[in-house]
Amino acid sequence: MISQRVSRPAGLGLSVWLMGAVAVAGAATAAAAAGSAASPRMNPAPKLSAWTAIARLPDWSGVWVPDVPDQAAQMSSNPPPWTPAVATEMAAAAAEEDAGRPRGLFIDCLPEGMPSWMLINHNSLEILFTPGRVTLLGDSDGNRLRRIYTDGRGHPPDPDPSFFGHSIGHWEGQTLVVDTVGVLPQSFLAISEAIGVPNDGDLHVIERLHLQGRDRLHDELTISAPKVLTRPWKTTRIFLRDRRRLSDINEGECLQGNYSAGHDQAGHATWVAVPHDNGAPAPITAPTTPN
Repeated sequence: MISQRVSRPAGLGLSVWLMGAVAVAGAATAAAAAGSAASPRMNPAPKLSAWTAIARLPDWSGVWVPDVPDQAAQMSSNPPPWTPAVATEMAAAAAEEDAGRPRGLFIDCLPEGMPSWMLINHNSLEILFTPGRVTLLGDSDGNRLRRIYTDGRGHPPDPDPSFFGHSIGHWEGQTLVVDTVGVLPQSFLAISEAIGVPNDGDLHVIERLHLQGRDRLHDELTISAPKVLTRPWKTTRIFLRDRRRLSDINEGECLQGNYSAGHDQAGHATWVAVPHDNGAPAPITAPTTPN
């Protein structure tokens, strides 16, 4: 600590000067403490050892395609333990789907979120390893992105809710164990694209991801949703590896269907809104390109 000699101005009483000096010193100390407490926690630059450690992780490269028939089989043999009220809702939704009147859950371009993305996903995903993090990227519509932090951090004491929540993970041998909290209560716990219910809060998901054979990835989920389930639900989802380039992840934006290609008055390529009537594109009765 560096001290500095401060002189008392002429004409200023000693007691007054001392009180002012103490107040200034106290304010400076408080400001320094506040500045220290407010210093953000930084993500350190990875060392070479962190990059080389990735080579010792299991090979999860390539594109992973959900085993959709197995999804259906799992739902049939091991349905969620719904609360009685939710079970009644799900039975009514299933009856509507069987009658050809499905109630689409994911028609508003919002992300499927957790845990539905891992439960009923019909599109490809890929898994990327970088120091301190595992990233899941999804195909098709919307923001299908999960960040799983493996750098030893914990969950924030009060995480900002999001569709995919806050995920931390660690390796147990060749198995990635993932803990997810902070999921928006509006995020669905779904068993199909037409049957599901918002989790309503306090969702907690534990996953154990590991290879079962060379090209078969198992995701063993334990889902706690106390507002809609009577007990934690354990279920497994299977993803099959596909290394063909035609299966690479493609960009997908469901909102793009709300527009058609056109030009603005300066001749630049632009998007022109497509009129909609009760959710469906309305018949086009006028040119979509501005004059």
